[in-house]
Amino acid sequence: MQLDITGWIVTAIAILLTGISKSGLGGALGGLAVPFMSMWMSPRDAVAVMLPVLIAMDLFGIRAWRGKADWAELRMLLPAALAGIALGTLAFGAMSDRMVKAAVGAIAVAFALDRLLRRGRPTGPGGPLRAFAWLCGGGAGFTSTLAHAGGPPVMIYLLTRRLPREAFAATSVFFFAAINLAKLPFYLGLDLFNRDTLTMSAMLLPLVPLGVWLGMRLLARIPEKPFYLLATAALGLSGVKLLWDAVVG
Repeated sequence: MQLDITGWIVTAIAILLTGISKSGLGGALGGLAVPFMSMWMSPRDAVAVMLPVLIAMDLFGIRAWRGKADWAELRMLLPAALAGIALGTLAFGAMSDRMVKAAVGAIAVAFALDRLLRRGRPTGPGGPLRAFAWLCGGGAGFTSTLAHAGGPPVMIYLLTRRLPREAFAATSVFFFAAINLAKLPFYLGLDLFNRDTLTMSAMLLPLVPLGVWLGMRLLARIPEKPFYLLATAALGLSGVKLLWDAVVG
């Protein structure tokens, strides 16, 4: 699991983008790191390296966004996410990553195009939609377990909920904090961690606070309507990236 200088630079950039995305754009681009890192190491090692880094990001994010998350939405999403994590653990290594990425990517692109063509703040019913929350929450838990790519499903849900931008970002941060901690015992059971992966995780940790800080600065500078357009565009880009990974492998 030796990275050359290019590998370290690309990985560092992916970590920073992940921190920016998780703290400012709802995690839409949080799935970039694993595909980039998988060019230099096995996907199993990549997800193992990233989980401690993501948990550290979540801890910084919780401290920054405490008191601003929408707990009613979290109560809708989290039980489904835990079920998705369990299913993802069962499918780990037995299901084609290409199929999962293609499906999630296509849904993300279709949703983003629909929202961008409407050119407005996402609208949706005022009350929680249990079935929709279970679909998106379960999908986020499943894809997050396989490739830390749970951002698009949960963003699709949150973009329809008409939350203020700070509540949007905070709810996403708290959601991923919960599911990343929930993945930890499953990853231990799958025996994904070893000395090399843990050492690399530790070397990448100094980038965590910088990425989170940059994401919060970005959010503070964007008015609400452009924020939703930017978040939707980021969702579409993440979908395109997943589709590209599915096609080229």
